[in-house]
Amino acid sequence: MHPLCPPGISVREARALQVEMARLLREGEPFDGPIATVAAGDVAYAHQGDTAWAAVVLCKMPDLCLIEFALVKESVSFPYVPGLLSFREGPALLKAFSLLSAKPDVALFDGQGTAHPRGLGLASHVGLCLGLPTVGCAKSRLVGEHGPVGMERGAISWLMFNGQRVGAAVRTRAGVKPVYVSAGYRTSQERAVEVVLATCAGYRLPEPLRQAHLLASRWRDSEE
Repeated sequence: MHPLCPPGISVREARALQVEMARLLREGEPFDGPIATVAAGDVAYAHQGDTAWAAVVLCKMPDLCLIEFALVKESVSFPYVPGLLSFREGPALLKAFSLLSAKPDVALFDGQGTAHPRGLGLASHVGLCLGLPTVGCAKSRLVGEHGPVGMERGAISWLMFNGQRVGAAVRTRAGVKPVYVSAGYRTSQERAVEVVLATCAGYRLPEPLRQAHLLASRWRDSEE
């Protein structure tokens, strides 16, 4: 397994590693079984940007009840560079996932999966390292174009990039801005959309992601 962020890796080397790892996404069999548990990870940063508070939650389906959570705080070594978020957030998220006592069926991340310039966003990269089916659910678009999205909940418009379908704009709540969903690792684009819609509980973001965000932010705020 490739290391997520080798010590001292440069921006140029990181981009090259993404291209190499993106090829591995095709080797994983898509996950199509029932989903009993869903995990989600998110990271909050110090105002100076040199410390990360990572939170991972594990929820039971279909009621999305919290089963357990894990928290990790560590220094950030990789700079913020668009398209290289996994090298900045991934190390803390991997540590937090390692603290869970149970392995989730699928994991959600506030970032891209295949809807990425080199096909390897945060969800895909961390999914490869964890060996877990993963889904990216981002609040903004990184690449691609899509048509209009209906205003009703569940409306989608497929996201196209370089002639390929790399994700979808998905309306998770009527009248609210869509989110950008893409397959991470061992997940089809259709299944990624299904997972996001099944885990939204009246909010724009899936409930496990919302809980992970709140945990990370509250922990950071309590220490700053």
